Amino acid sequence: MKKSELITAIAEKGGCTKKEAERMLKLFTETVTESLSKGEKVSISGFGVFNISERAARDAINPNTKEITHIKARKAPVFKASKALKEAVDQK
Repeated sequence: MKKSELITAIAEKGGCTKKEAERMLKLFTETVTESLSKGEKVSISGFGVFNISERAARDAINPNTKEITHIKARKAPVFKASKALKEAVDQK
């Protein structure tokens, strides 16, 4: 599902316009992004948890040149689905 399809689905299910649905989706993504940037986790009961994973610095080998390069430590966003979401997706 693409963003435009998601907006259409939200508008239809929520009984609002596509503009309002797009605004709500934008506010949701901005809020999650801001919280993660501050190092906070975002937990949505029955859906899952957005969190930050810290990746350690490491050395890697370029397979083409066999040159060793250093990769800096970084933070990456991760999402862990809740049990309810996993069960809903696994319905057959």
